[in-house]
Amino acid sequence: MNEAEMHMKKLTVLLAVVAAGLLSLMGVGAADAAPKVPLGGGSGILVLKGGNSAAACTVTSVGRPTTGPNRGQLIAITAGHCGKPGQRVVSERFQSRGDIGRIAYSASDIDLAVIELNDNVAPLRTVRGVTIRKVNTTPVQFPTVLCKQGRTTGNTCGVTWFSDGTSHFSQMCVVEGDSGSPVVVGDQLVGMVNAYYFLSCLGPETGTNAKTIMNRLNRIGYNNFKPV
Repeated sequence: MNEAEMHMKKLTVLLAVVAAGLLSLMGVGAADAAPKVPLGGGSGILVLKGGNSAAACTVTSVGRPTTGPNRGQLIAITAGHCGKPGQRVVSERFQSRGDIGRIAYSASDIDLAVIELNDNVAPLRTVRGVTIRKVNTTPVQFPTVLCKQGRTTGNTCGVTWFSDGTSHFSQMCVVEGDSGSPVVVGDQLVGMVNAYYFLSCLGPETGTNAKTIMNRLNRIGYNNFKPV
């Protein structure tokens, strides 16, 4: 190897080292700078159905089971008719940040779904007009005023007509896309929105009560769920 070839080899090695260092720094910077996806009760989500099809729904609450086989797993709750197990979920507002999780469980009998969330989610206690600090499993009764935060109609309130222990019926305004919305009294989660009767916003709203939701979560391994 002559002197010119030796200098060229040293230069090539030097450039390779510098390039590797720059790529490493860029990778660390990108990872550190990547913002997490804020998500809480009242956030809009899209459940991907395949192709260009997706269901728009609302998160009921984000939190963790504190006991049981799934202890510590960050999950979100929403309405069961929003999707099936295995379907990917993205934030409606931050779609460009990719998947935030997958549906792990869905039940039609109480219209409940559980989303196991990825590490790129930053859980929120407050979303616009609703703050969730605890779960209240006492069934709501007339004339309690209920409020909700939905991805379609936002923050609305209405009187409770009656509750049968499993479900409640109220005069809150809800339309398509509000499914899964957290139903609250003050800062206490008392249920979720599942449907409306007759006319959107005018017809009575109905949804699953918190006690029914918590009992099912306990049964399927997400025991003693606590909002984050």
